[in-house]
Amino acid sequence: MHCPFCSATDTKVIDSRLVADGHQVRRRRECVQCHERYTTFEGAELVMPRIIKQDGSRQPFDEDKLRGGMLRAVEKRPVSMDQIEQALTKIKSTLRGTGEREVKSELIGNLMMDQLVGLDKVAYIRFASVYRAFEDVSEFGDAIAKLQK
Repeated sequence: MHCPFCSATDTKVIDSRLVADGHQVRRRRECVQCHERYTTFEGAELVMPRIIKQDGSRQPFDEDKLRGGMLRAVEKRPVSMDQIEQALTKIKSTLRGTGEREVKSELIGNLMMDQLVGLDKVAYIRFASVYRAFEDVSEFGDAIAKLQK
């Protein structure tokens, strides 16, 4: 770490504390050369993979889009915001855990359905009907039959 006052490369940490609910570390530092003190913050940089759409185009991961899809599926259902946030966190963790720089949108859809089936079966059917593009009532029946097993 370079001193912001004199650009010396030798600094020492005087104090470290967790901040932002444990997601950052606040460090008080002192320059060994000029003895000025300053504060730095350290946090993990979590990079989400890019999404490969069905048409082959690529776009950055959009958490708001994922949240919007889930909120539409659970609309007017007895699902709390905490449950939704937990499900979104699991999906993001799984995506990061792949270690891939790019993932197909199909994976995200399947992860969403996995979370929705545990949250609310009606929300799952809503999402699946749009995601799988159900064209007739028999496809709804097949999806419901799979749920009942």
